[in-house]
Amino acid sequence: MSYVTEQILESLREARVRKGFSQRELSARSGVPQSHISKIESGGVDLRMSSLIALARVLDLELLVAPKKSIPAIKSIIRSSQGAYHNGPNNNGINDEAEQMSPAYQLGEDDDD
Repeated sequence: MSYVTEQILESLREARVRKGFSQRELSARSGVPQSHISKIESGGVDLRMSSLIALARVLDLELLVAPKKSIPAIKSIIRSSQGAYHNGPNNNGINDEAEQMSPAYQLGEDDDD
């Protein structure tokens, strides 16, 4: 299994756990069979785009495909919106949602695959 795939699978599992969903509950909400979710999380099957989209929607994750040249602008927007959360009306400096805005994986500058 590739490093990219491992990162995505770990992000899905962490998001499921963070939401407090069992695999069975995620299955009921997403329409992806529980046995397939188990195989996905363990790396036992290739993750299909349709399953990834269905799981991401239920887990409040967003899939984003962006041109490499746009990545600096996107990162800047994420940083500034994290600042808005941290300096928001509660001013407590803590917001789990802002912490979760980083991408599960992104290609490095030297990755052309």
